[in-house]
Amino acid sequence: METKNKNYFTRDTELAIIRYTLSEDQVERNKIYREEIHYALFKLTQNLIHTFKFYYTEETNLEDLQHEVITFILTKLGKFNPANGTKAYSYFGTIAKRYLIASNQKNYKKRMELLSLDNLNSEQEEGEYVYGDVLDTNGEQADSVIIHPADEISEFLELFVEYCTENIYELFPKEDDAKIADAILDLFRKREKISIFNKKALYIYIREQIDIKTPRITKVASDLGQIYKQHYAFYQENGYVNF
Repeated sequence: METKNKNYFTRDTELAIIRYTLSEDQVERNKIYREEIHYALFKLTQNLIHTFKFYYTEETNLEDLQHEVITFILTKLGKFNPANGTKAYSYFGTIAKRYLIASNQKNYKKRMELLSLDNLNSEQEEGEYVYGDVLDTNGEQADSVIIHPADEISEFLELFVEYCTENIYELFPKEDDAKIADAILDLFRKREKISIFNKKALYIYIREQIDIKTPRITKVASDLGQIYKQHYAFYQENGYVNF
């Protein structure tokens, strides 16, 4: 049996994908895909699923999820254009990752209405939802950004997002920190359209917008969480905000 190269997505794979996109013969395309492309996509999707732990799936096993992602990539394979300057590995890796994020978000809520108390340091009251439980720079569980039920907090949350957006450079003077904070706030802005998602999805979402290391994301998320909790405590006690 042939042993596959550990460097599964090679220069030859890139060239095979280019030949695939240029060919108008479906028989030839099928042969190129089967012999030169499939294994690379198989390993790519397998690594993404396990590296980022995309384990919330409607499929009965991870192999079925992997097949689903590969099938989706196939709908995009013929559209790859190397003239844009993007490598096939990055292009299809991004497509696969975004598909997995969307799938993970959708199914996370179905599998767990609340995050397990085992994943939190502090007690979480019934009915609260957590967006992005994060680790601090020492690898310990940091305070999570808590989203309370919509009937209790929707008004405050709108005001909080507006306040942080308008004052983002005062709250986060460093440009990269401000960009990270804005990416996190964008999750709140889109909260009606997305499901609860875990720290992996949070980090991936932010890294797609700004090239930054995890500890920096963690620190900004923690700082933003502290601002939230401070102002929400005042709001709960007084019935209005003190921005």
